[in-house]
Amino acid sequence: MLTTFLLAVGIASAAEPVKNPETFTNLEIGEVGSLDPAFPYDASSQSVIQNVYETLIAFKGSSLSEYEPRIAAMVPSLKNKLISPDGRTYRFPIRKGVKFQDGTAVTPEDVRYSLLRFMITDRAGGPSGLLLEPIAGVASTRNSSGTVTLDDSTLDQVVRVDGNDVVISLPRPFGPFLGIMARWSYVIPKAWAVAHGEWDGTAAAWKNFNDPPKEKSYLYQNMNGAGPFKLVRWDKTARYVLLSRHDAYFRGPAKLKQVLVKAVPELNTRKLMLQAGDADSIETPRPYASQLLGIPGVTVLDGLRRLQTDPALFFTVKINPVANPDIGSGKLDGEGIPPDFFSDLDVRRGFSYAFDYEAILRDTFKGTAARALGPIPPSVPGGDPHQPRYDHDLKKAEAHLRRAWSGRVWDRGFRFTLTYNTGSENREAAAQILKKNIEKLNPKFRVDLRGVDWASFLDKAQRRLMPLFARGWVADYPDAHNFIYAFYHSSGRYPSAQGYSNPELDALIEKAVVEPSPAKRAALYKKILVKGFEEAPAIFTVHPAGVYGLRTWVRNFIDNPVNLGIYYYPIEKR
Repeated sequence: MLTTFLLAVGIASAAEPVKNPETFTNLEIGEVGSLDPAFPYDASSQSVIQNVYETLIAFKGSSLSEYEPRIAAMVPSLKNKLISPDGRTYRFPIRKGVKFQDGTAVTPEDVRYSLLRFMITDRAGGPSGLLLEPIAGVASTRNSSGTVTLDDSTLDQVVRVDGNDVVISLPRPFGPFLGIMARWSYVIPKAWAVAHGEWDGTAAAWKNFNDPPKEKSYLYQNMNGAGPFKLVRWDKTARYVLLSRHDAYFRGPAKLKQVLVKAVPELNTRKLMLQAGDADSIETPRPYASQLLGIPGVTVLDGLRRLQTDPALFFTVKINPVANPDIGSGKLDGEGIPPDFFSDLDVRRGFSYAFDYEAILRDTFKGTAARALGPIPPSVPGGDPHQPRYDHDLKKAEAHLRRAWSGRVWDRGFRFTLTYNTGSENREAAAQILKKNIEKLNPKFRVDLRGVDWASFLDKAQRRLMPLFARGWVADYPDAHNFIYAFYHSSGRYPSAQGYSNPELDALIEKAVVEPSPAKRAALYKKILVKGFEEAPAIFTVHPAGVYGLRTWVRNFIDNPVNLGIYYYPIEKR
């Protein structure tokens, strides 16, 4: 359907001259934070990384169930006996003849080193847990106090080289494992990394490279991958990354010679550059997608499948009070909130009932999104269309907030700051909807709104400085566990930043991910969703569809819901 649409547009605009035919310019809202494949967990950084570093396997085209081999010569399966009958051992034969951008050949030892380095880096709030959980059986190398608890020899034993194969032995079956590897098994050259001061690959030294400052790593701003593009320049001041074609890429050189990825937070600037042909694609917030309709030479790709829950509003139950103006007085006196304000379940439920879910669907997303009942998007197995949900009900909101903190919330009122990242109109809209309805309940209730830049937003979230913040989740891999873990498990991305934990939820989540029976697994997720509703650690608003503003001269644009940004390899301009 999408291919037919693009073809029709191409015929209609065949006479249009193509501007800069060998360079693709993409304008995004956020800016790159790091180029180290083991460090960033944001879409802006990963959108560059996935075009420079190659993975062992990858999703085939736009599919979420079919894989294709990349650095691995074959995709492991039970049928080809590269997965053991018990589902615990995966064997990846490494393709010969693949070269990094410095001309050196990719070896099995490079693959092993890359997987281990991804896990041992384990920066706070980073993506290392995606491999640590299935491979090492733990979510982090450290405990809640920051002390390294992972045994030195554990990783050595579970990832090994056997001839030309890399063999991974899981402590337990882990259903989503291939999906994780298809997105996060980036391969870097070991010798190059070690020569530039990175981990030497020994068990004795890895703790020295655990949770490092991002600028400390050579890979923070230098890249050497085996993917279709290579880094030319990252200009942090001008907020752009320039990539050039890797002509020795093993699948053949890309059709594009260069890719420019630039952060342009202002929608009007992005729109004008797209209209002039100075940009080929722009990130397009849902509320303003209609502004691109009718522009000559521009098309809006709408209704793209997404595995996404965004915006969501997160309650920080253990707020960091140190030099924190966002909690006002720091007391429940009408001029602030205490650091544990959102630990009261009635507060969280009251806020959840106060949100107007139909308003954001109608006014912000113009009916193009699905109402979120919980964290799992409708197209991901494990969701329950009949799960309990919060609806906009100010009477119920009032009842809960009258009970909160033994009546003191209602009597004394509160004031705090709700934060969203600048440039995200969807999240700003969600924040405004909640503020409006909370303040409507009681004149003593005051919610201040603040937009902050992306880098500051990430830092403040990780340090628990934001009492309530708007963010979202795009699937790292297409499985319910990715959403459930991120939103509900104490070691997940958001609970760890909120200070939220529930042992019952943790136990159910850990049981569900290793359950081989789809029916039993679905039953476990049903229990998890009910418990999550009762606990209300976040407000879930919508599951949006994807939308891009694109020049009509762009061809072979393949959209996969789990790609964090655009995969430029198949694209051409004509």
